[in-house]
Amino acid sequence: MKECPRIELTAMDVLMIRLFDAIDEANMPWVMAADRALRDAFGDELIDLVPSYTTLMLHYDCLRLEHGQARERIERVLQHLEPAGTELGERHEIPVWYDPSVGPELNRVAERAGIAIEELVRRHCARDYYVFALGFAPGYGFMGLVEESLATPRLTTPRRRVPAGSVGIADRQTAIYPLLSPGGWNILGRTALPLFEHARRGEPLLRPGDRVRFVSIPRDEFVRQGGDTTPLEEAR
Repeated sequence: MKECPRIELTAMDVLMIRLFDAIDEANMPWVMAADRALRDAFGDELIDLVPSYTTLMLHYDCLRLEHGQARERIERVLQHLEPAGTELGERHEIPVWYDPSVGPELNRVAERAGIAIEELVRRHCARDYYVFALGFAPGYGFMGLVEESLATPRLTTPRRRVPAGSVGIADRQTAIYPLLSPGGWNILGRTALPLFEHARRGEPLLRPGDRVRFVSIPRDEFVRQGGDTTPLEEAR
């Protein structure tokens, strides 16, 4: 690891372990290795551990462990940390119907990149994306990195209502809205996968360290899978 990890006090019983300062796909083997090693090291004295882009937030039982002991335990783990293998977590193939009716920013993103919509779809489906973190809504995975040519800023004015299953891009990240919510990402298409239902059962489909590959499907297949074809503009 090129950067020197830092341990920062966040609350009386919470420590933030900062492994990196910049978002990078190469961070994930280190972040997930730290996640596994810290869970083993703290055992039932761990209340929660939340991995993210560059950090892990560790919540420990302060009735059983003093601050100094927790810090020393983390330092021991970091001293012997080795990156996890390249096959992190699970790999998911997520079917998406890419169409302007449900992906109104297809034209915007394609024009910005100077390519046809068909090429935009091909490129968006051409790589695996790491799930960096979960947040914003149950089951919402922040994924990346999208190739630089497709990076597109968020909408100036966010939508009030973005349908569940909407797949979008914001800068170099991509994500799927798990339920109807406001949002300002550039929407390219829609999937029928019930991400929120998985999260509600306590079994989120996407977890940090997983990889996602989008697969373009036609409208008929999307409908067969139970997809909602209501145009996005009508869903505002």
